Amino acid sequence: MGRYDRYILSQLIVLFGFFSLVLISVYWVNEAVDLFDSLIADGQTLSVFLEFTALSLPQIMLMVLPVAAFVATLYIFNRLIGDSEMVVLQTAGLSALRLLRPVLVFGLLVGLLIGVLGNFLAPAARTQFIDRSQQVQDDLTGRFLREGQFLHPTDGLTVYIREITELGEFRDLFLQDRSDPRIETTYTATQALLVRSETGPRLVMFDGLAQTIDSGTGRLSTVRFEDFTYDIGALIEDGGFRSFDLRELPTWVLITADAQVAEQLDQPLARMRFAGHERIARALFVIFPPLIAAACLMLGGFSRFGVWPQILLAVGLVIPLQMIWNAAETVATRNVDLQYLAYTQPAAGALLTVVLMWLAMRRKRMPRRRAAQAVPA
Repeated sequence: MGRYDRYILSQLIVLFGFFSLVLISVYWVNEAVDLFDSLIADGQTLSVFLEFTALSLPQIMLMVLPVAAFVATLYIFNRLIGDSEMVVLQTAGLSALRLLRPVLVFGLLVGLLIGVLGNFLAPAARTQFIDRSQQVQDDLTGRFLREGQFLHPTDGLTVYIREITELGEFRDLFLQDRSDPRIETTYTATQALLVRSETGPRLVMFDGLAQTIDSGTGRLSTVRFEDFTYDIGALIEDGGFRSFDLRELPTWVLITADAQVAEQLDQPLARMRFAGHERIARALFVIFPPLIAAACLMLGGFSRFGVWPQILLAVGLVIPLQMIWNAAETVATRNVDLQYLAYTQPAAGALLTVVLMWLAMRRKRMPRRRAAQAVPA
């Protein structure tokens, strides 16, 4: 790579890192607020919250990095034109293809990064995210560890704890069980402990009272006890076979899936095939938005008012490409034979890039022809 290539590529990478950091932070804060409300409300610790936010980062990066690459290219070439560096380079004889070569290398690097994220890191993170979500959902311990509040760990169960000691003992416990619509049982105990067993969490209560009301007969029975074990795990339904999200399945599983695999995973075959090819197509497509941005800015000349028309043109050309992907997804997910429509977007991006490069090269030749015609014979 020449000095110009290294200069432009280094600038693109630095600005790409800056814009990526800003956009990821915005999306991460928005995601973190929702996770904080759901996890902390269930009594989970800060470490669990940080784990979940870290597992959501690969999916956020997939959305943000293509935008950051596009914006970084617009910024760099806008600065080159504003500082007249582009004019100097063109006067020195560099063609449009030569000027766009570092942008192509930059697009290939971003495409490689998106390919690794979309095909390896994001599916693995999604699997871990769903597994940990299910573990947190099934873990009732965190939902009990709040004092002075009426809690509802599961349907038909109400718990109140006046105080929780440093050793994890519950003082003055109130528990109401309405899991059976016909029978309502209320337990009160001066002390209690939440322990784990092979069948699930159990609540051991000491020095308490159990009151049971039969709604059918209206009869109230009262039992005093010194110690009593309440099986909380029995109230938790077994989730059985965990449903799979398409975002967590490996790419090769999605692409090579057949009707039997789709039935086992309870997913539409057409959507599975399209999702697999879409991961590859996404990595190919992100190569072209930086090239489109740079080529559009090269279409204009130096102006005191800047290159805002070219910037708006670049943004306006990228929007239809997203509309092409939306249309391809709608059609391909209904017919498994149309799975290769996932590559329509990168194909359209490549065609648009070629047209813009041709226009940029043609614009550079026109002044030369006019200058040659103006020279007297």
